[in-house]
Amino acid sequence: MATTGRSALLSSTSAGPKSTLESSNPDEEDGQNLWSTILSEVSTHSRSKLPSGKNVLVMGEVGSGKTTLVAKLQGIEEYMKGRGLEYLYFSVHDDDIDDYTRCNAWVLDGDLYHKGLQGVAVPVGSIEDTLLLITVDMSRPWNALDSLQKWAAVAREHIDKLRIAPEKLRELEHKIVKQFQEYAEPGSGEDGTPQRRSDEEEGVLLPLGDNTLTHNLGIPVVVVCTKCDAISTLEKEHDYRDEHLDFIQSHIRHFCLQYGASLLYTSVKEMKNLDVLYKYLVHRLYGFPFRCPAQVVERDAVFIPSGWDNEKKIAILHENFQALKADDGYEDVIVKPPVRKIVHEKEIQAEDDQVFLVKLQSLLAKQPAVTAGRPVDTTSRAPTGSPRTSNRSAAANVANAMPQSGQTSEGVLANFFNSLLTKKAGTGGPGTPGSKLGLSDVQAELDRISNRETDSDLSNANDAATDGPDT
Repeated sequence: MATTGRSALLSSTSAGPKSTLESSNPDEEDGQNLWSTILSEVSTHSRSKLPSGKNVLVMGEVGSGKTTLVAKLQGIEEYMKGRGLEYLYFSVHDDDIDDYTRCNAWVLDGDLYHKGLQGVAVPVGSIEDTLLLITVDMSRPWNALDSLQKWAAVAREHIDKLRIAPEKLRELEHKIVKQFQEYAEPGSGEDGTPQRRSDEEEGVLLPLGDNTLTHNLGIPVVVVCTKCDAISTLEKEHDYRDEHLDFIQSHIRHFCLQYGASLLYTSVKEMKNLDVLYKYLVHRLYGFPFRCPAQVVERDAVFIPSGWDNEKKIAILHENFQALKADDGYEDVIVKPPVRKIVHEKEIQAEDDQVFLVKLQSLLAKQPAVTAGRPVDTTSRAPTGSPRTSNRSAAANVANAMPQSGQTSEGVLANFFNSLLTKKAGTGGPGTPGSKLGLSDVQAELDRISNRETDSDLSNANDAATDGPDT
């Protein structure tokens, strides 16, 4: 009894101060509630955090714009293109929970030699977190269908080599089928929310068509037609008309139906549909809301989400065919143009200046020396000369010596002595006695004329002097 009473006393004593303390400190109780609220928010935030490890595997031909497309999604202008398997990423941000993550983007080389590197990008454990993106170069549409079938077969081969458990593979395929059947177009409201379905419609899924999802890979597939700005070039250079473009689109859409793929026409040059592509990728990988409707009006900005298309909608394109038929072969209509042989002109290599001058000097040295002045008269060298040539030369000298209108006596004399100098220089080469004789005769004649002018000046002066005193 004593023990029991003592225990009861101790318990009452210990309980008394505690209750008194709790009642006397309400601030401490509020602090505990605050910490509980913070811890609860952190726990909720950790559960709603964006998942990491999502992958986009990009395939396509060499030069189809794979790396450029992903670089634009990443938001960079300058990048280095590699070989084999390139790694890039693009950012994903959730404003509602203020979280940020990165989506991995693996770009496989267009050479099939590197197809084995898919195992690095998509191992067995990450197959359910992977999306396949196949690029098609619209500047070369004659390769479009073959390229799609080739890269889809490469992906199918890699998935088969992963040896995924049959139950897991069926689960992935069923997920793709369910997503395709449950697609609902965005509503026409301002917020763009999908149209409401009744409770009866929620439980009913429309059956797939005959050619729909016949090649289910178990992962989402997006077909991106790049370089759609080249459509105008196809019309100018290859005489493509609207029915050719509709024919190409119809065959690509048939392929997308078989794989349950989405289709986008993009242009990095004109920045068309890049934002739609980004939003659709984060919608399929992270479950973000997507409110962009299908777009089939603009021929270079087509967007068809997975689950929207069917055979009847594709048949609308066939109504515009005039010279073509829907069942025509793709290679028969979209013919690859012949390869034009580029004739390269032979490049002329310019010599060095010094080398050219040395060659020119050697050529000039081989040529005979040419006498400066008027051409040498060859009549004196010939054994039998023509008298008409000598008469012509004499007439020329007389013409030079004849006074012309407007010339003074000094000009006439200068022309006469110049003709004598030229004639004497022509009859004999430099240094011959004939040339020396001609020069001495000219000098004597000039002295004689000079003395005559001096004598005439003196006589005129004397006459002036004698006439002066008489006046």
